[in-house]
Amino acid sequence: MFADLNVPVPTLLKQQLSQAASKKGKGKQEQSGAAPSFTPAQVAAIESRIDLLEHLGYTVLAFNQTVERRVDPKTHVNTLDPLLGQLRKRPGVVFLKRLTIVLDEESEKGFGLTNGNAALFMPYDLLALVPTTAASFSLACLTHTQPTPLTTHIISLPLTLPRLPFNLRHTLVRAALKNGAVFEINYAGALGGEADPALTIPSGSESGAGAKRNWWAAAREVVRVTKGKGILVSGGVFNEADLRAPRDVANLVTILGAPQDVAHNASTKVAQSLILRAQTRRTYRAVLSEPKVVIPEGSLMPQPGDDERAGGQQMPTPSVEPAASAAEDAPVNVKKRPLDQSVQAGTNPAAQPNDTEKEGRGTGGASRKKKKNKTAAN
Repeated sequence: MFADLNVPVPTLLKQQLSQAASKKGKGKQEQSGAAPSFTPAQVAAIESRIDLLEHLGYTVLAFNQTVERRVDPKTHVNTLDPLLGQLRKRPGVVFLKRLTIVLDEESEKGFGLTNGNAALFMPYDLLALVPTTAASFSLACLTHTQPTPLTTHIISLPLTLPRLPFNLRHTLVRAALKNGAVFEINYAGALGGEADPALTIPSGSESGAGAKRNWWAAAREVVRVTKGKGILVSGGVFNEADLRAPRDVANLVTILGAPQDVAHNASTKVAQSLILRAQTRRTYRAVLSEPKVVIPEGSLMPQPGDDERAGGQQMPTPSVEPAASAAEDAPVNVKKRPLDQSVQAGTNPAAQPNDTEKEGRGTGGASRKKKKNKTAAN
């Protein structure tokens, strides 16, 4: 399974978005026409790009909707739901919806990712943040990677900026990786497309030779700090000529200093585990399943209230009979082996005296008795 979790979609015109936002709460009859729609030319371009990605071997595609600074619940419109309705279905290809929020200095005060707007983010399968300041990077690594309904599992780094606007501190990177987040590297910057709209996000990014130079320097730093752990490689490409096959992407990552297995997992196992963890946003505290206790039959013990529930009839209690003694279990007519005389007398045959000792003791005893009788007669 090869995945490209950053397939950007064209931005709709402001007139289309404003019309869709104005029709949101006017009534149920107008609710069906509130969703924005892409033009036939835009849909045809997206279909052509999907065909090429499918030909290259990708089976999981995530369409990306980008929002600058903050998400305003009054004006925000989900443009991916109507897009998936306009695309034709392809067997064996999975379509996902992704929302990316570009954070800047104004976003540090709040960018709409709160529990009050949780219903606004539930339709999206993946949430991503693009920090452009040190404070927003710290906020993305420490706060928004915790297991909540608004967890952002992707931290996309702006690698085409003239200089990375923050230092990749090991403590922040480790905290984000421990919480299950991944750091995304878009290979669109390595190609340096001159007219690629993806390179204009965030604002201030360069294109062409400058984008290539910035991308290679920043991407090497990301691989060095993360040590190849939690790296996700995506496309982020608008132009079909800049799309690359998964094996080519793996070779590109090995040039950055990552091992071959890490480069291969960057678009396979890492993406697969990321999609699985992203489903935990819809569960309680990132629990995927509800365990059930299965009690085997015959192992239930009677409870104190079972007599009342049984209609007053007492439940039979198991009786335990005492174990019979060894003497009772022995057969009656069996003859016992006679014991030796020494054993019956309770003496030890080894401790009995010899015959000579008995004689000596006997004569000595008789002489003593004669002496006592003589003294008594006197």
